[in-house]
Amino acid sequence: MKLRIIVLLALLPLALSAPRAEAQTAPTESDAELMTRRYSESYDSLLNSYYMRRFAHQHLRSASTFSVDEFDLVPDSVIENRMRALHTVVPMAMNSEVRAHIRLYLRIMSRRLDLTLLQQERYFPIFHEALDRYGVPDEVKYLTIVESALNPEATSRVGAAGLWQFMYNTGHVYDLEVNSVIDERRDPVASSYAAARYLSDLHRVFDDWTLAIAAYNCGPGNINKAIARSGGKRDFWEIYYNLPRETRGYIPSLIAVIYVMNYYEQHGLRPSRLESPVRTDTVMLDRDVLMHYVARATDLDMEALRQLNPQYRVDLIPASSGRLALTLPTTKIEAFIRAQDSVYAWSADSLLRRPVKVTPAGKSSASSSRGGSGHYYTVRRGDTLSSIARKHGVSVQTLKKRNGLRSDRIRVGQKLKV
Repeated sequence: MKLRIIVLLALLPLALSAPRAEAQTAPTESDAELMTRRYSESYDSLLNSYYMRRFAHQHLRSASTFSVDEFDLVPDSVIENRMRALHTVVPMAMNSEVRAHIRLYLRIMSRRLDLTLLQQERYFPIFHEALDRYGVPDEVKYLTIVESALNPEATSRVGAAGLWQFMYNTGHVYDLEVNSVIDERRDPVASSYAAARYLSDLHRVFDDWTLAIAAYNCGPGNINKAIARSGGKRDFWEIYYNLPRETRGYIPSLIAVIYVMNYYEQHGLRPSRLESPVRTDTVMLDRDVLMHYVARATDLDMEALRQLNPQYRVDLIPASSGRLALTLPTTKIEAFIRAQDSVYAWSADSLLRRPVKVTPAGKSSASSSRGGSGHYYTVRRGDTLSSIARKHGVSVQTLKKRNGLRSDRIRVGQKLKV
């Protein structure tokens, strides 16, 4: 009990900070629809990234035969038996809320499973090592599908960023560096270890994995309020109606994703077996490097280089303050190592003559410029003014004013000043 109080006091600043649960949603939107909408927004952003624009539309061809009507005929007992067979530490409850989330995730995965499996292959080994180090159940890795659709550049409307959707204050507490040039919330490795530490701390507070995961979404303060309003009950489903709305859908979403990603074939989903569009490795840098010279030395497109290194907010890797990783396609590692000394020299000379301009946070979109005084975004299929404004950290009104727009109508291919 003493340890729990100490940890809770340490986490108190997080409980008082703005929660990630988003309150402003359409009143008719169900909890399940809210969570799957968030997933779809992050997924669509991932689909617009450099490599996926050149890969996904040609190769992602799920032979899906999922039928909502057929799913509705599957008895709860069948789903419950499958859940038990997974032997998870996180309790896999089965009720009407969970069933509704399974139904929706099966439907959206019928069109998105191929890419999700590709991203899973890339990131799950990182998650496994981080979670194992801090004693967090391995199935918690599926939380990243709920949080970000496995998109390291995902940004929520309330400012949470990265695969694990860290808010700034929480990231700071867990040693994620966020400043004008680097945002480690978008670093797959650093953010995974931070998330594992945070989840482990939350479990020490609540001694319950479901409550710990719920607290990851809305903060420990909101969980304690729900417990108090429920007369001291400490079961998630017993405090369910006293939780923030998004958090009510958070645990059912996690259970649904764990189920769907293990049993999609039993529901008619047949993904294509694809090779990743790019295999990567990292090299460690100990001096400042400008990405322009990395691109020159490796014959890489700058947009590709930025996508592989989403934690760097500007085209500078500030490694002189401590060793930092540069991610490259495996086919480019040897070329970079051969030219590394030249890259260091070119970068040092350029930085001495003209320091890098710092741009505001939020310029992580693969379609926007990171340098110079004018930043432009090319409208893509599925974009709205609202989604573009969120990506670039501005309001819709500001976006309209900068571009002289009198309505919310935009067209594919249109360039917008952001």
